[in-house]
Amino acid sequence: MSEIERLRAELGARDAELSRLRTELAETNSGVLALYAELETQAEALRRASDMKSSFLSNVSHELRTPIASVINLSRLLLDEELGGGKLDLEQQRQVGFIARAGETLLEMVNSLLDLARIEAGRMDVLVRPVVVADVLATLRGMFRPLVTRQAVSLIIEEPDARLTMHSDEGKLAQILRNLVGNALKFTERGEVRVSTNVDGAWVSFVVTDTGIGIPNEHLERVFREFEQVSNPLQAGAKGVGLGLPLSRGLAELLGGTLTVTSTPGSGSRFVLRLPMVLRPGETVLTGRAEVAVA
Repeated sequence: MSEIERLRAELGARDAELSRLRTELAETNSGVLALYAELETQAEALRRASDMKSSFLSNVSHELRTPIASVINLSRLLLDEELGGGKLDLEQQRQVGFIARAGETLLEMVNSLLDLARIEAGRMDVLVRPVVVADVLATLRGMFRPLVTRQAVSLIIEEPDARLTMHSDEGKLAQILRNLVGNALKFTERGEVRVSTNVDGAWVSFVVTDTGIGIPNEHLERVFREFEQVSNPLQAGAKGVGLGLPLSRGLAELLGGTLTVTSTPGSGSRFVLRLPMVLRPGETVLTGRAEVAVA
């Protein structure tokens, strides 16, 4: 009887412990549910804030484009005697030229802001067409050759296979490459900027290497954040507000690919744009910001 009483006592104690654990589990579950609800509320607030930011950037960019374009056009009119601008002396021409170049810089920044807002809102159209890679690189070569003003810097664009054809958005591909090459030239004082193309199965890689100042390892991801720039001796003389690389990565994701960088300070940088050979219409591309349907 004493053994039975002891077992009953142990069973009662275990039942009490089990009841306590059930109560704690219920309280924990209640806390987890409350935490999930709070997280969902915060996520919704962040989504609304992101939507408001994208809407603000889009609206402001649209409002700024017209007056900036007017400043640029009026400046060009003043500089062109045949269009009725009148004769300006050399100092006046120089000052009006400053106005025109400042307007062009502002317009480029506004267009980049508008593109970023479209990507974040998932409203950027992706139009897939056959793209002859050699033609894209030939256009790039013709665009940048006159802009290489440092005699100590060479721009080398290697010829790809003339038959290499992708199915992608040619305009966005060209925009990414323009940003990468322009950025490389901006921060390279001597040596070369080289563009090469590699094919790996169903993927095409565009590699832009330079012998410029390079980027410290701790700042490699920072260069892809909006409005952030890494301090360096060439920064003071370089135009831009830190939108080119973030926009390029966003466009790379829109095209179903990636944009990465490796670098050695003092020796140069290597940007790799890796894109699928075929981006199929009807696919949905997840950019990390929004889902975009491919047309």
